[in-house]
Amino acid sequence: MNDQSSLAVIIAAIALLYATAGQAGGTAFLAAMALAGFPAEQMRPTALLLNIVAAGYATIWLHRRGAIDWPLLARFLASALPAAFAGGLIVLEDSLYLVLTGVLLLAAAALMVIKRNADDAIGRPVDIGPALLAGAVTGFLAGLTGIGGGAFLAPLVIALGWTSPRQAAGLAAPYILANSVVGFVGVSIAGQRTAPEITVYAVAALIGAMMGSAIATQWMSNRLTRYMLALILGFAGVRLLLR
Repeated sequence: MNDQSSLAVIIAAIALLYATAGQAGGTAFLAAMALAGFPAEQMRPTALLLNIVAAGYATIWLHRRGAIDWPLLARFLASALPAAFAGGLIVLEDSLYLVLTGVLLLAAAALMVIKRNADDAIGRPVDIGPALLAGAVTGFLAGLTGIGGGAFLAPLVIALGWTSPRQAAGLAAPYILANSVVGFVGVSIAGQRTAPEITVYAVAALIGAMMGSAIATQWMSNRLTRYMLALILGFAGVRLLLR
């Protein structure tokens, strides 16, 4: 198996694992590309495009099952989308980009481990002001890092008691999709381009997302979803920092 095929298999496995926690895989896509020695300027646009594929499928799957709180999602996206576009226009120096992204992911993972009482949360009304602020911050980080924002939004809404882990997973996929589309436009304008083998990697991401979405809706509990999210974020953060 050549390097391209091996990475495609890894991407499919990442998309499967992340979909079980309502995520697209942007964090681990970045980690895998870092290990494969991708140029830093290709990592962010490639991760965003793979996010679009994986999150796009997950959004359709979740919508058909009534698992997305669209009114709440709209409050976050109202500020997240322009913020994601602005973040996408900023190109960080390679080492700063890897360190910043890694630290943010580890912080999000720690938050998931600490908030053990989140499993019993049933969600509560969210005022427009806090929702807009949360959307702006997580959207900007989405465009800046190429992760898509779900890795930042889900831990935040769980920690604040706004949703249960499973409800957060329902918000994450469409949130990632919207922010990734806008972020991808921003990075394209900034002059960054995807890896040449993007078609192969995109097909792999789609296959993984299809399998992971089916697992998530049938077998994942609040506690398992939260710990899966923590494990995923922690692993990706460590890999980026080691790079």
